Amino acid sequence: MLFMSIAAISLAAQQPPQTPVPGQPATSSQTPGQQPAPNQPAPGQTVPGQPAAGATGAPAAPPQPRTFTAPVGLLFNTVRADRVDDFEKAMAYLQAALASSTNERVRAQAAGWRIFKATEAAPGGAVLYVFALEPTVMGADYSLGRILADAYPDQAKLREIWKLYSSSVTGGSLLNLTPFKAPALDAETPAAPPTIEKPEK
Repeated sequence: MLFMSIAAISLAAQQPPQTPVPGQPATSSQTPGQQPAPNQPAPGQTVPGQPAAGATGAPAAPPQPRTFTAPVGLLFNTVRADRVDDFEKAMAYLQAALASSTNERVRAQAAGWRIFKATEAAPGGAVLYVFALEPTVMGADYSLGRILADAYPDQAKLREIWKLYSSSVTGGSLLNLTPFKAPALDAETPAAPPTIEKPEK
């Protein structure tokens, strides 16, 4: 229950939308008022693949990286209940990309990257998936678009994978976690009870 409370608080405080690696025009499944998930484009933004439609030659804004500043990180992803299969297929492609990467930094990211599916339903009947990153590679970019684009250079395949992901995720957020260290206790703290020795028979 505590973990789900953390997730609910985190999802309520949505992160600003991320601009993924420039690519194909986005097809958004969001409803008005919803925030884009981490790595999911807002309307008019792009995904890995092709130059954005209607580009005039002006330089595009650089992608906003998903980075961590603490040794442990969580990424929450809420997924439409009717698109769970699509999301999980996209995650299979992601895991294959992480496992096959020759980039040393990506391999270090993969070593601490685990994906969990919550048993309890998220608000609105969505399904909650959590990326648990321990240890994080602090400063490394955890954007899915970049990792997928590096692993799948074929643009048609990349668009197929990205559509699975972007059409299934409805929201998300990021948390940096630092291990808790208990403060020193004062001298008035009760001592441990004495050990009672058993009498010899």
